[in-house]
Amino acid sequence: MNHLNLIAIGGGTGLSKLLCGLKHYLKAPEAGSGKGIGRYDLEELTAIVAVADDGGSSGRLREEFHILPPGDIRNCMVGLAEDDKLLTRLFRYRFPGGGVLGGHSFGNLFLTALSGMTGNFLEAIRCSSELLGIKARIFPSTLANVRLVAELDDGTIVRGQHKITKVTRPIRRVRLEPPDCLPLKETLEAIHQADLIVIGPGSLYTSLIPNLLVRGIPEAIMCSPAKKIYVCNIMTQPGETNGYRVEDHVECLLAHFAQQVFDFVLVNTWPICEAARQKYQADGMVQVCVKEPEDVQTETGIGSLVLAQGQQRVPVLYRDLLEEREIVRHHPGKLSSAIFEAYELLVREDLDQFCYPGQI
Repeated sequence: MNHLNLIAIGGGTGLSKLLCGLKHYLKAPEAGSGKGIGRYDLEELTAIVAVADDGGSSGRLREEFHILPPGDIRNCMVGLAEDDKLLTRLFRYRFPGGGVLGGHSFGNLFLTALSGMTGNFLEAIRCSSELLGIKARIFPSTLANVRLVAELDDGTIVRGQHKITKVTRPIRRVRLEPPDCLPLKETLEAIHQADLIVIGPGSLYTSLIPNLLVRGIPEAIMCSPAKKIYVCNIMTQPGETNGYRVEDHVECLLAHFAQQVFDFVLVNTWPICEAARQKYQADGMVQVCVKEPEDVQTETGIGSLVLAQGQQRVPVLYRDLLEEREIVRHHPGKLSSAIFEAYELLVREDLDQFCYPGQI
């Protein structure tokens, strides 16, 4: 059994869902191994989390106490913790009503309190993780007080992640203010030591790209010897990705690198149910698909995406990754299994019949 170091990069619900599945593959010290696919399980799991959120409970706490937004980090903790623990359930609890506590989650308040007690947000994350029995590491992508800024297709500038999620016009690009924010040295070290880097799933412009706008992170990913996998979203998002296909998501992410970095792209193939389709369509959301599915599907579920006006191809793995619920999400177990399967294919070099990144 080979033990991997895995880095998961993202934010929002997508990252927490991924971590919820991957935690079961962590090597247990007393057992000697996790339950990885084939020859692999996880020696170490590290989450790198976007910290540009300024809405809801996180935004209120960020403004009042001048801390990093705790919401996405709290979601990651809940995903990594044992579901049946009382403290895990408490971290999920959100206060009802419209009073001072209304809308706040217990986990956000707990992180805020620990941050105040220790004077250090990283220490608050560490202490909370220890209390929850979490074996993985969680790092914010930067400790800087950053704000996300979007430029829309008509030149309009929108400041603040919460406002950006409400826009209806297409987004041309996003940036961080201040632009020179830096990552933790621990983050760069983890990326350098990784065997596998997974980006996504998550909102393209507000959960994934903000991590790549932190100076040094894209460069570290490019230089890392790790295999790199992108998990594409299942649904489009109004304003952010209206009309986007899988190729559009990939090309948008690659614009933040100096070269093609993805060794594999994971794409869900299972159709959502009709009730969910109608519900999401009413909100302007449709299931993400590839531009030319008949040209890339194969019997094995492995194919290639054509990018950059036909000048690049990227291997793609098509699998059923859907969680059958009212809200469309990736299934943690299916997604984790597919990630290990993709890694196994990459290290065995079973993609010879297809093309490696950059080849055509």
